[in-house]
Amino acid sequence: MAGAHAKNHDYHIINPSPWPLLGAFSGFLMAFGAVFWMKGLSAGGLAIGPYVFGAGTLGVLYTMLSWWRDVTHEANSGDHTRVVQLHHRYGMIMFIASEVMFFVAWFWAYFEAALYTADPIQPQRVEFTGGMWPPKGIEAFDPWHLPLLNTLILLTSGTTVTWAHHALLHGDRKGLKYGLWLTIILGVLFTACQAYEYAHAHFGFSGSIYSATFFMATGFHGAHVIIGTIFLAVCLLRTYQGDFTPKQHLGFEFAAWYWHFVDVVWLFLFAAIYVWGAGAGGAAH
Repeated sequence: MAGAHAKNHDYHIINPSPWPLLGAFSGFLMAFGAVFWMKGLSAGGLAIGPYVFGAGTLGVLYTMLSWWRDVTHEANSGDHTRVVQLHHRYGMIMFIASEVMFFVAWFWAYFEAALYTADPIQPQRVEFTGGMWPPKGIEAFDPWHLPLLNTLILLTSGTTVTWAHHALLHGDRKGLKYGLWLTIILGVLFTACQAYEYAHAHFGFSGSIYSATFFMATGFHGAHVIIGTIFLAVCLLRTYQGDFTPKQHLGFEFAAWYWHFVDVVWLFLFAAIYVWGAGAGGAAH
């Protein structure tokens, strides 16, 4: 009987899991709650948006941690063979490609509004933008102050996560821990600076196509930075638990890929939205 159930292939058949369904439902709650929250909508006179959004966020975090726990158990049980690792890499590459297209959509919206401020076929564009970009009444951020600082912070974090990866490949556990700690600290610092920037913005989320596209593009990037910071924090915890070897460290490798993706997206955001999008005033500074 034991021989009949012995594994004689390089593939891993996963056990039934509740996490995809729970994750999808929690993500729906986050989106539903965010819409109600941002629109100021209520149900029965009760502003349910923040509560629904909070419940969805907790569900997403619980799903992430539980799913990571199961995958870690699979890795430590020897289920991640070379074939499985190859397919995991394909999956991560396709996931990052989908994220690239997600941000392409926001860049498209931004440039479509910025490049066609006046259109004879759509005369209402002049009403929205005043025929100029940034639109009249919008005081854009000076790209060479806090945005530049945030750029340096994120680029530095890219070097520290590369240092951590290099240390792992050479069996340097202390360097791996130091590199991860520094990357996480820099990620938190970036998020804090962006929150400060938002709090001191001279324009709100609504009322302008500029502010809407600005906050959606940079805000979603900020959300990805938070997710990437959590990803790296899980890797740091696993490092202290003795996980990851020079030959098997997919979890860390994917966290590093994701972090570098966040770095590259920010460079495009900084160049397009903060520098080019600031207009002549930002260039003059």
